[in-house]
Amino acid sequence: MTRYAVEPDAAVAHSKTRGSHLRVHFKHCREIAHHINGMPVTKAMKFLDDVLAFKAVVPFVKYTGGCGRKAQAKQSKTPGSKGRWPVKATAVIKDMLTNAIANAETKGLDVDALYVSHAQCNKAPAGRRRTYRAHGRIGKYASQPAHVEFILSEKKKGVDKADDESEAGEGATGKRIS
Repeated sequence: MTRYAVEPDAAVAHSKTRGSHLRVHFKHCREIAHHINGMPVTKAMKFLDDVLAFKAVVPFVKYTGGCGRKAQAKQSKTPGSKGRWPVKATAVIKDMLTNAIANAETKGLDVDALYVSHAQCNKAPAGRRRTYRAHGRIGKYASQPAHVEFILSEKKKGVDKADDESEAGEGATGKRIS
């Protein structure tokens, strides 16, 4: 059994999935995971479908160097207006969320009540290759793969407000009663 960065409470129904040494850019995975963390699963899947169809943009908040401004980035409630459409990373993360949903269905959880309670992306060891430069030199040519993990949890049902009024009446505090 693999270790996760966060172990959810056993009382809360949850589903987990993780991928190690994924050949997708770490920075793209980090921005996607950061954006969908806390979303309901149905909304996250629709967002990822929209990114693949170029109808929505992944807002880039941390790794913004050389990243152009996009009008679609203003749709999300994130600082700045920089964003991209990382197709390969989006497809991989969508597949991982689909796997987590299948795990939830196997456990008998309500898929409509699931939300992304934990989304994390870490750097994996770089894949090192080399490229040949001018004047007989050799330069590095490294990929930046990622470790990604998701935990989906069921939303807790809210407690209904009580109908009956307090005994002392409306607006009465402890000082007024005594």
